Amino acid sequence: MTVRWKWGPLRSILALSPILIGVPFTSLKQHYALPAPLVDPVDPSTQLPQISEANILGVAKYLSEEIGFRTVGTFEHALADTWMVQQAEAMQRECERIAAESKRKLECEVWHQQGSGSHRFDMMGKRVYKTYVNLTNIVIRISDGTPTGKEHAILVNSHLDSTLPSPGAADDALAVGVMLDTMRVLINTPDWSPKHAIVLLFNNAEESLQDGSHLFSTRHPLASTIRAVINLEAAGSTGRELLFQATSEQMIHAYSHVPRPFGTVFANDVFSSGILLSDTDFRQFEQYLNITGLDMAIVGNSYLYHMRKDLVENIEPGVAQHMAENTLALLQFLSSDESPLPNLTAGYTKPTTVYFTLFGNFYMYSFKTARIMYLALFAASVLFVRLSTSSKLNEGRASWTRGLVAVIAAVSGTIIVPNVVALVMSKVLNKGMSWFSNPFAPIVLYAPPTLLGALLSQYLVGPVLEQDILNAILLVQSGLAYAIQMAGIGSAGLFFLSSLPLSVALLLNPLITGSHTEISLVTYGIAQVEPLLIGSLMLATVAEVFVPLTGRIGAQAPADNIVATIVAVLGAQALPVLVPFAHRFGHRRLWNGIILSMITTAIVMAVFSARRPFDEMHQKRLFVLHSENITTHEQFLHIAGADGAPGLELLVEDIVRDFSTTDIVPKQVVMNDYNSDWDSLYPFSAFLSPYKIPLAVSEGYASPWATEQPFSVSAINDFRDTEAGTRSLTLEVKHPGIVWSGAFPLFPSVIRAVLMKTPTLAVISFDAHVLRWTLDKNPPNEHVRHFIREASFYGTDTWSVDLVIQSPPNATDDETLLVNFIGIIEKGMWPAKQAVKAEGGPAMQLFEQLDNWLEEKSAGTIDALLMGCVGGVSRV
Repeated sequence: MTVRWKWGPLRSILALSPILIGVPFTSLKQHYALPAPLVDPVDPSTQLPQISEANILGVAKYLSEEIGFRTVGTFEHALADTWMVQQAEAMQRECERIAAESKRKLECEVWHQQGSGSHRFDMMGKRVYKTYVNLTNIVIRISDGTPTGKEHAILVNSHLDSTLPSPGAADDALAVGVMLDTMRVLINTPDWSPKHAIVLLFNNAEESLQDGSHLFSTRHPLASTIRAVINLEAAGSTGRELLFQATSEQMIHAYSHVPRPFGTVFANDVFSSGILLSDTDFRQFEQYLNITGLDMAIVGNSYLYHMRKDLVENIEPGVAQHMAENTLALLQFLSSDESPLPNLTAGYTKPTTVYFTLFGNFYMYSFKTARIMYLALFAASVLFVRLSTSSKLNEGRASWTRGLVAVIAAVSGTIIVPNVVALVMSKVLNKGMSWFSNPFAPIVLYAPPTLLGALLSQYLVGPVLEQDILNAILLVQSGLAYAIQMAGIGSAGLFFLSSLPLSVALLLNPLITGSHTEISLVTYGIAQVEPLLIGSLMLATVAEVFVPLTGRIGAQAPADNIVATIVAVLGAQALPVLVPFAHRFGHRRLWNGIILSMITTAIVMAVFSARRPFDEMHQKRLFVLHSENITTHEQFLHIAGADGAPGLELLVEDIVRDFSTTDIVPKQVVMNDYNSDWDSLYPFSAFLSPYKIPLAVSEGYASPWATEQPFSVSAINDFRDTEAGTRSLTLEVKHPGIVWSGAFPLFPSVIRAVLMKTPTLAVISFDAHVLRWTLDKNPPNEHVRHFIREASFYGTDTWSVDLVIQSPPNATDDETLLVNFIGIIEKGMWPAKQAVKAEGGPAMQLFEQLDNWLEEKSAGTIDALLMGCVGGVSRV
């Protein structure tokens, strides 16, 4: 029996609504599902130890709110270090007690590492050198106590420090709590003993360009025993922990053992492509230990990433439970007899596995299997299309090539029209980023123009048979799946998972309709389930990450067009059969659909034009520096934004009116490598649109940074070799009371946002042709500007670097090297140091007033990074 349905558009859409609504609803419900947070450290029914979210959040709350802002080099940073040593030693004592009482093969060792070093840290196409002095790490090793059990180890890492202006509850105090509670469960589990060692690294300087992980990787005695790493991070405070980087087959297999997986090869491919250059400590372990691993992070609600509201109260219930239960399962597996660690002694190879999570299940298969499956599907698709378009079957009426034209036109239309709308919103109406305050708002704004582009393109193409377009889509998607997989890109599976149900639907269609040209609604339903399921999940995940981070990609970046393109591309992938469905009802109804889409587009544009981009929980990031130049004795207020939303210039005008010594609003300052005012944020400063506002200097003011606590750069061990044309010297930097901070994520390439860390302490920059130095063995072989960033532990106020530079032509004996230097006042960071604001000097006096003024002026929609800086120029 065959069924023939030929309903109109509205009735057809209503018939498909259970799929169009129910599938995304089901997918998103599962996407946001988190485990119930547990309070009891011991399961009341089994009396076995269990992960306690209450314990984990207690750690996060103590670090982020009791100690507070733990910026590298500050007093609070030192307090966190002391506290962590105490926790590690308490865990060690508990471990020894359990081992003695139970006679289990269990040993816990603790190291409080301290050291200095330097490393090159390139980012954004810039060469940056990093040096650190007397920084610390806390390391715990759990083993069975035997040499064999200590030979191979899994490293799990989190960082204790935070960055301005964030107390760092999620980033990364939560992960610190996860590691402590995981260790508690392991050592208290009866009969558990690790076959292979577990090393827990609580590194103390991630936000200062990953100094802590570099220190461990290059100087700790356990480094040579590490075979793989699990890195725990956060760029948000809600949702499931995302596996966004897996670098070997073995570690992907290990991840398959977690109870609540959330990872896809798509996320891994995006990360490794450079489109989203989010950097973590994982970089140091890869570079200096040559090990494989898993990089996992909480990414939901990235609006709070590196903001003041990164507090425990804003961490979603279940987040800590999810991260900890997965971490525990990984450590149990990797320390067991089944562990792949012994096989990783010779290094690792790039993974060749397709993997993804669906409805809480983790699926994976090899690239070899993928190539076979994708080729088989493509070959079957070619055969099917050839048979379905033969004259014997349908009298020559079908032509998949005409369908291909319609598909290409649709792809073009779905991208072009929303991008035109984005340009109108941002450039014509001056309402850029009006969608920023909700990660799903861009979908509301750009879905109608995406639909408009698709329908308009089909109207211009003219009538095409549904079968033609469906055949073309099947060939294109199955062909792309095979071609992309042959290039070694696992994300090709997205096209396979979309084309496979379509092939099944088209095969079943003749059985349903009794015709090779008439398409049943059931066919559309079957073809659409899988793409909607995966597409809605992908769109939600990408929106959660990229929408918040568009507030930090720089004013010059086309944020509206980036977001519009994401919505268009992922939306089209989620609804692949929209185009043939549009041709189902004839040319006149297609035109009606265009008119309706145009009206809807106009309405949503009008609604979004009335919206404000920011609110109290989705704030604008404002960068404010109070700078004191001890060379010129001038003081300035530097203000910059990192987004293209309108209003910054008006805000600067108001600040000039209320706080400046001038009535003239300054123009934007040119931002380049020679703008030393922002060296403390280099090279992230390239994203900023800065203004420089002169400030009054109190009569009789004497800078303590030039007298009582001199911040200076000088040359010692200075020797000139006139015959060789070189100068050898040691640049010595003294910075009592000066530190640096600030970590910001970056997304270069087509999409540049902010997910990478970029802090230090004192920063110096100078122009020279360096022949040799103590930083690395490969200085640039040219006369160029150099940037050296430094971080020190609290109380360390001197560092140095040895240089051999080429003297300029015709140089005299008194030729000098011009060195720009800048640093952040340890007690000049607001609100981190508001408890000692009286000791912060002019910067803190201004910040208290300015912060209150900004809160009132913006109604809480601005989160300002307020840093008091001291700098100048030295001739050495």
